[in-house]
Amino acid sequence: MTLFRHSALGIADLTTDGTLATRIAEQMKFHTGRRAAPAELRSWERSLPVLAQDLIDAGLGNIEVLVEHHLPLTSKRADVVLAGRHPTTGNSSYVVIELKQWSKAAAWQDDRELVLIDGYPNSPRLHPVAQVRGYCDYLADFTRSLDGQTDAVAGAAYLHNATAESAVHDLYEYPQDQRGRLFIGARRSEFTDFLRDRLDPSVPGSPYADQLIGSAVAPSKQLLAVAADEVQRREQFVLLAEQKLAHSMVLHEVERIRRADQKSIIIVTGGPGSGKSVIALSLFGELSRRGRTVLHATGSRSFTQTLRKVAGARQPRVQKMFKYFNQFMDAEANELDVLILDEAHRIRETSVDRYTPAQFRTGRPQIEELVAAARVPVFFLDENQVVKPGELGTVADIQRYAASVGLPPPMHISLDGQFRCGGSEEYVQWVMHLLELTDGGPIPWTGDPSFEVQVADTPEALEATLKAKAAEGYGARIAAGYCWPWSDPRPDKTLVSDVQIGDWSRPWNVKGDRKVGEAPPAALWASEPNGFGQVGCVYTAQGFEYDWSGVILGPDLVWRNGRFTTIRDANKDPAFRNRKTTDDPTFDRLVRNTYKVLLTRGMVGTILYSPDPETRDALHQLTTGDLHSA
Repeated sequence: MTLFRHSALGIADLTTDGTLATRIAEQMKFHTGRRAAPAELRSWERSLPVLAQDLIDAGLGNIEVLVEHHLPLTSKRADVVLAGRHPTTGNSSYVVIELKQWSKAAAWQDDRELVLIDGYPNSPRLHPVAQVRGYCDYLADFTRSLDGQTDAVAGAAYLHNATAESAVHDLYEYPQDQRGRLFIGARRSEFTDFLRDRLDPSVPGSPYADQLIGSAVAPSKQLLAVAADEVQRREQFVLLAEQKLAHSMVLHEVERIRRADQKSIIIVTGGPGSGKSVIALSLFGELSRRGRTVLHATGSRSFTQTLRKVAGARQPRVQKMFKYFNQFMDAEANELDVLILDEAHRIRETSVDRYTPAQFRTGRPQIEELVAAARVPVFFLDENQVVKPGELGTVADIQRYAASVGLPPPMHISLDGQFRCGGSEEYVQWVMHLLELTDGGPIPWTGDPSFEVQVADTPEALEATLKAKAAEGYGARIAAGYCWPWSDPRPDKTLVSDVQIGDWSRPWNVKGDRKVGEAPPAALWASEPNGFGQVGCVYTAQGFEYDWSGVILGPDLVWRNGRFTTIRDANKDPAFRNRKTTDDPTFDRLVRNTYKVLLTRGMVGTILYSPDPETRDALHQLTTGDLHSA
């Protein structure tokens, strides 16, 4: 989507009559429901007229100017995309422009990719060449009409207010190429020469703009090849037994649907550690290798960001193929061959939130958006990991939707193998009975040579044991029920120790995407060593595994009269505040699911602790290998 488009001559005319910024702001309000900020208005008023005049002076007045061009399946917008015909190849040609009003800029602490500008001495910005290069790569990777056209996209960062080269000297130290060139006002002729090399002045740009805007959105063949190479060379994605069978069944169905030109839904269910995510990533790699248009999506910020880090560590381009469930509101029907939906138990009723543009506030169910986006949507889910109100990723939900729109009943593949918790199916079943998520009620833990269960008498003992395990080279984390407040970091960038039990206290994991002190960002709490210093919640632990799992059962789940009982008033999760939308039976179910998630993160063992004496005594009676005070 483009917020506003016109020829360079048209932009200049609107500048003359003073209505340019107003018209763009009107389009923003219409398309997104958001009013333009003063800084955005100033940017349009000051930068677009300069660019339009440069285009006219270069003889490119008929080139189409796409203002605030929305990159598909992201929240990012390029300042400007110029559309026209390439003067040499005769093919479509697009120039992405990042407009900056900077007059001075310098490298930040000798880091060429980060720069400081006047007025913001402590807020480094991304180098504009790096920024525009990223936009170019994304546009080329996800615009089907550009697939195979290696010379179709170019990029430039234009600092039109920089009238002295010496004032931005550091910026030239950053490497440049076709998709990332740096130009300044002092060397304006170089910029206009660059534009003439990319755009034919004799041909109007409007048809090429139409082609870009109307193009289908899908990962390019080149990007798919990169993803296949990156994912499939990783030995941790080797499949075993039921995992391989499920993998083969999905591939068979994808190819059958492709030949038949039909549509099919696939559901893969399994408990924690059954291999759902491993299968999902392996499918992602194999389908990429076969040239099928495929994307991976989850509903978890932590999980998606970690996947981006793991699967795209050496190839940042691959990271763009990992999306969120709410990024398919504007996807065209069946644009993708396959959409892999991991952690699908986190599907929401709707993708709409407070940031959603007005045109997408249609009440359309999120499941409808996801099913519509691909010929074969593949849902990987565990129904007992629904932990938040509004999550509805169950087999029955998907089956009902398929029936409502006349699709065949989904193919359902069940994974019976157990690959987390040391491969201990006995332990997972014990947890299910403990929390009464299966019939029969709590049962004694009789032990399993492949998995260890302990009970701590104090939080100090819990932490000390896990520290000792970490010193032996094991991964270890402490997680807890959401029964304590969760404060923002202090002004000095330290975390508040909100989880307090007697004299022991520790902070929750970081809330956001940036580390605080040595504490990693939320998405990396489970995978980075410094995550041990904070207590994780279900939203950061879900989807991950570590060797030793310490679990604090908060006062929202206590043992009374021979079974676990939930205490609503002891829970601090904001998601449960509204009793009208989350009644008591729903709260009870979701809290039990929450602890089921927390209790099944460990690969080698779990250590349990409850601050409630009666609950702690019951855990001692139900388990063996008791852990007493350190």
